[in-house]
Amino acid sequence: MVSDTIRDRYLRDSPPVRLGGLAADLMRLSSCVENPKNRDVIATLLEEGKYFAEWAAPGAPLEVQSALAEVQVLLALWQRRWTAGRPEPLMREEAKRWSDHLLELSGLLA
Repeated sequence: MVSDTIRDRYLRDSPPVRLGGLAADLMRLSSCVENPKNRDVIATLLEEGKYFAEWAAPGAPLEVQSALAEVQVLLALWQRRWTAGRPEPLMREEAKRWSDHLLELSGLLA
């Protein structure tokens, strides 16, 4: 569970910045997933990402809501595999791809 403090802080950001925050978490996930020393960090990023996707959806355009739903399901699947000791082999590449896509949807790159 993500703390109320993190939730409150995340919700103070504008919708584009919220998407950027989730994109940043996915990029961190991508960059550290292959190092076994990062096991706890990965678990935290997976959990946090699911909440960020949920909190970013209300009021977002339908295309963004759809992408967030996909990301949330993907993170839940990865988390389940990660907890079972069977990490998703393509997690690094997929997390980067989704990070790039969410940044594009956010409009922060324009």
